[in-house]
Amino acid sequence: MITLAYIILTTFIISLISFIGIFALALKDKVLNKILLFLVSLSAGALMAGAFLHLIPEAIEKSIYEYEGHIKIPLEIFIYVLLGFILFFIIEKVLHWRHCHKGNCDVHTFQYMNLVGDTIHNFIDGLILAASFVTSIELGTTTAFAIVAHEIPQEIGDFGVLLYGGFKKKKAIVLNFIVASTAILGGIIGYFVSQMIDKATTFLLPFAAGGFIYIAATDLVPEIKKEMDYKKYMATLFVFILGIFIMWFTKYVFNG
Repeated sequence: MITLAYIILTTFIISLISFIGIFALALKDKVLNKILLFLVSLSAGALMAGAFLHLIPEAIEKSIYEYEGHIKIPLEIFIYVLLGFILFFIIEKVLHWRHCHKGNCDVHTFQYMNLVGDTIHNFIDGLILAASFVTSIELGTTTAFAIVAHEIPQEIGDFGVLLYGGFKKKKAIVLNFIVASTAILGGIIGYFVSQMIDKATTFLLPFAAGGFIYIAATDLVPEIKKEMDYKKYMATLFVFILGIFIMWFTKYVFNG
């Protein structure tokens, strides 16, 4: 039960990172509006890098095997990525139709898509953290630091996406925390089914990656492309690349 206590405490602390958006409450709306597109760019870069540098490589690492002296990567990994991409496409269309039935077809759904993607991601983080703590307290602690490192830039970007999509500051903070709290649920479930985690994450990791790629490529990047001012566009492109670099750096530091 001590291990479970470690898991719950650690996932709760990690969930508190979602409150990083509270700093936005101190900013004037005029200032905040000027930086929102940069936060969207940061989120897009972090999501793309999270998919290609964290989730997919980790899924491959968990499922790679040797056959007749050759290293094999199961094709299923990439099928799961495509399934994630397709499902998020379907979810977005359902959300769009729902809003249209309310008589408003000129809607943005990317903020809701981001919440769905982040929910799955945080749940997976909880599962991975649980598996690490079950193995050893030391491994669990190291994994927690790795999760925190990539969560900070992603949470900043996610908060910006919610605001850009039209949510009020306080609502965005509350929703961000609720979504982040799914890591606690993932941790608790992961503790009791630790023997099955490897099989589950082999599917969930690339599935979430497909969702991340969809959100970044079809929802967030098009928003960035709407910027017509050349200097501002180049600045958003720089922030997009910065988001990728930060996620690569956290991968390099904690995973080598």
